[in-house]
Amino acid sequence: MELKGKVHEIGALQQVSETFKKRDLIIEYAENPTYPEYIRFEALQDKTALFDSLKPGDDVEVSFNLRGRPWTDKAGKTSYFNSLVVWRINALTASAAAAPTPQYAPPADLSSAPGEDDDLPF
Repeated sequence: MELKGKVHEIGALQQVSETFKKRDLIIEYAENPTYPEYIRFEALQDKTALFDSLKPGDDVEVSFNLRGRPWTDKAGKTSYFNSLVVWRINALTASAAAAPTPQYAPPADLSSAPGEDDDLPF
């Protein structure tokens, strides 16, 4: 799945155990600009480095997997959790800003060469 939005917040790296780490990313998703949504994504293990080059305000396209799992508490009640796990992210603002503005030569006067008379009828 993919979603385009603006980086709202980048979480710190969380070392959950010796072998497991994760990092959160909050994206402002404005399908309806009057009521923006703030969507939490997470990156796991080596994918946590994907967020290193981002900063709040960047426009991005996030590719992610939707995961869900049940959890049963001590009383026997089952709850369900969803997570959006990032596997690729493309910065959209960085590519637009990196494109250089073309420089053009000033216009040249081609109507006549120096020292020649212009005898064209128009």
